[in-house]
Amino acid sequence: MTSISIELVARDRGELSGLIQEIHERFPQIDTLNIPDLLRFPIRSWDAYQLGQPFFKNVIPHLRAMDFNLRGRFELSEVLVKNNVKSILVITGDKPQDMSRKVYRNSSLELIRVIRKELPEINVYAGIDPYRASLQKELDYVRDKLEAGAYGFFTQPFFDYRLLDIYAEQLEGVPVFWGICPVTSDKSKSYWESKNEAMFPKNFDLAYDNNVKLAQGILRRAKETKSNVYFMPIRIDPIRYLKDVFA
Repeated sequence: MTSISIELVARDRGELSGLIQEIHERFPQIDTLNIPDLLRFPIRSWDAYQLGQPFFKNVIPHLRAMDFNLRGRFELSEVLVKNNVKSILVITGDKPQDMSRKVYRNSSLELIRVIRKELPEINVYAGIDPYRASLQKELDYVRDKLEAGAYGFFTQPFFDYRLLDIYAEQLEGVPVFWGICPVTSDKSKSYWESKNEAMFPKNFDLAYDNNVKLAQGILRRAKETKSNVYFMPIRIDPIRYLKDVFA
């Protein structure tokens, strides 16, 4: 059975709580919520977890490996156990804009190993970025994460079926949530190309309807391969977007 996840940013507790409830009521096919940990907002992902837990089968807070001192006991162990967190998504994280903020030279592999050792009951997901390196290097990194104890993966968004199909073939049997993100402006496309080095097909159409069709196509592929999808409705009304995708 295909699992469908929605990513929601915890900008404000009240706003997030209302959006969670509305998505739960209007789109029962969405069974998973994941929450990125963005330092510019006051709510950390593991605190926002409690807002989604009553409404979704699975709520997955993101943890940035560089934020934690891993030389001693993992500092969030008690919090994760107390909140009954079942799954997390580990990423390395981007360096904070505030350079006075303490960060550590940890990779996601190190944090995955620590959590698997201290909290073996938690499913640890990791990231796949098809744009940061060659296909072979990224697949090697995926294997390293599996060996470290990763249970499954969430990917950066795909904008081309061809690249998605290659990854799906190579990762057959591995639990994967394929990323879907609407890109409807030149500014948004430039962001993905410059910051994330994303690859768009030459004829990529920024029209809203094209983005809806792309999402529907990826969802169909996920159902055919018994894998999962991961919606990231950035800079767009998530309710309208989901309504059109599921139409």
